[in-house]
Amino acid sequence: QVQLVESGGGLVQAGGSLRLSCAASGRTFSRYAMGWFRQAPGKEREFVAAIGRSGGSTYYAASVKGRFTISRDNAKNTVYLQMNSLNTEDTAVYYCAAKVAYSGNYFVRMEDYDYWGQGTQVTVSS
Repeated sequence: QVQLVESGGGLVQAGGSLRLSCAASGRTFSRYAMGWFRQAPGKEREFVAAIGRSGGSTYYAASVKGRFTISRDNAKNTVYLQMNSLNTEDTAVYYCAAKVAYSGNYFVRMEDYDYWGQGTQVTVSS
C-alpha cells in the first residue's frame, strides 16, 4: 500500500506558475504509474496528466498540453506537476494517484488507479 501527500497548491494570478508535488510513502515507488487529476467546483474529476513508472512515457489532457509538465523522481518517491501559463479555468483541487504497473505505460482513467491523495487546492485569480 502507498500513501500519497500533495503539496504546492495556492493562490496565483492568471499567467503565473505553480509546481505541485506528490510524495509517496514506501520503498516501491518505481513500481507505480502516477497521474494527476483535478476537480473544479460543481464539476466531475478529470484527468490532467500521467507518467509511466520510469518517467519515459507521459500523456496530457488537451486542455493542459504545452502548459503543464509531469515528471517524477523515483529516488525521492515524488511526482511533480509543473503548471505554467495558468488561467482561471485551472482552478480546482488537484489530486495525485498511483497505480501498480507491470509495464512502462501511463493510465488516464480514474478507475485505473489504486491509491489517491487528499488533494491540494489551486486557485487562479484573474
